[in-house]
Amino acid sequence: MSAQGGRATADVLVPGGPGAPVVLISDCDHDTFDAESAVARSAGIELRLAQAHTAEELIAAAGDASGLVVQYAQITAAVMDALPGLRVVSRYGVGVDTVDLAAAAARGITVCNVPDYGTEAVSDHAIALSLAAARGVARLDRGVREGRFDLQAVRPVGQVRGSVFGVVGVGRIGHATALKARGLGYQVLGYDVLAPDAARELRGVPIVPLDELLRRADVVSLHTPLTAGTHHLVGRPELALMKPTAVLVNTSRGGVVDTDALVSALGEGRLRAAGIDVHEEEPVPLGHPLTRLENVVLTPHLAWYTEESYTELKRRTVENAVEAVFGRAPRNVVTEEAR
Repeated sequence: MSAQGGRATADVLVPGGPGAPVVLISDCDHDTFDAESAVARSAGIELRLAQAHTAEELIAAAGDASGLVVQYAQITAAVMDALPGLRVVSRYGVGVDTVDLAAAAARGITVCNVPDYGTEAVSDHAIALSLAAARGVARLDRGVREGRFDLQAVRPVGQVRGSVFGVVGVGRIGHATALKARGLGYQVLGYDVLAPDAARELRGVPIVPLDELLRRADVVSLHTPLTAGTHHLVGRPELALMKPTAVLVNTSRGGVVDTDALVSALGEGRLRAAGIDVHEEEPVPLGHPLTRLENVVLTPHLAWYTEESYTELKRRTVENAVEAVFGRAPRNVVTEEAR
């Protein structure tokens, strides 16, 4: 994206013919757009790419757009009101916390996501983080590179079989993670905010109250969307319930965990370790307290990534936008959740 006279412009990836609907990729850090372009050519729409980092840039670039494809951009009521031709917002990924769903529903704007593209990738990553954190793999690796063999630094290390793996959020990804944990030998417990109060099982996973899960689990893995009800779902009171030998894993959304409370618990030895892929501030600032802790494994919000999931995400995100632009029902619509 460039600026001309203070106004943002967008690059055309696929030109459209006269009267063709315009779909704008508002912002994206992907390295190629072949999958999106293939969908656009087949549908006969014009596809443009911007890198809008402010509401003003986004509005300037999307003035004639019928659809927005977004990664990080905040789609607020004010942005929607400034784009009267907007019919759909389609997000790369599962979470739609960057989109004002209530405002979209009130304005008749469809909001879409791709809820199941990364099920295998994220659940694989959650298991990888849990094992790496529990066994101190990253810390041991750093020691070997520095000429040290320091078992004491990672003790005690327990075995998987007989340990308890707690899954918070037993949706697609949480369920897949639970199955993989069980396959490794963990005893699995689950909690889900949407489970009926009397539920004892969900998708084959035993369900317990959150406080019980936190007290019993040796690993707590988070797989819940970020909503007003789940913001800082794991804070100081919840961390205080966990065993000092427990591991916390977060591959859901950064805001589900109170980062300051987590740093304190890890630094003071009230929690053994953590594996964190998602962060309250992204990218994680240099020198952030989490980066200075030896008992944390950090990855940069890439749990979703495999070559297969990457291509599927890109294709389906634009397919959802195309369907809505032409007045058809997209495969994945979340707008009704705000009604």
